[in-house]
Amino acid sequence: MRKLVLLALMALSVLGPLVAARAHAEPLATESELEKHVTAIAQNLRCLVCQNQTIADSNAALAIDLKNQIREKLGQGMSDDQIVDYMVERYGDFVLYRPPVKATTLALWFGPAAILLLGLFMLFRYLARRRQEQPADVPLSEAERERARALLGMADEESR
Repeated sequence: MRKLVLLALMALSVLGPLVAARAHAEPLATESELEKHVTAIAQNLRCLVCQNQTIADSNAALAIDLKNQIREKLGQGMSDDQIVDYMVERYGDFVLYRPPVKATTLALWFGPAAILLLGLFMLFRYLARRRQEQPADVPLSEAERERARALLGMADEESR
């Protein structure tokens, strides 16, 4: 009987950690899937601090908080669209990394192009005015030619 008990204890000591490890492996896989899901949603949301990064790529405190909110909302059973709608309701369309084209986001979509076109227009206008203000090719007077010869002659003498 002692041998049987010892054999059972040895079997439990070997199998116990294997069973425990298997029991813990499933939540880790689930957490990995949760993190992938959080990252997938976070790739579509703009970091409100960095503004040129998604919250998935940002390490700002607000981005971390938003990722935690996404985890919470997923834990509550909300769908991806419901989470994105919640973020838009809370922070506006600016939180979307690719905001929809609508009246309130026209400046986001077309503002840079409008600024570029305005800048090009102003540059061409400046260059046109500058061309008009330049005097036409007027020949030099005899006094101006003599002065130029004298200056050039002095330059020649200095270079020798």
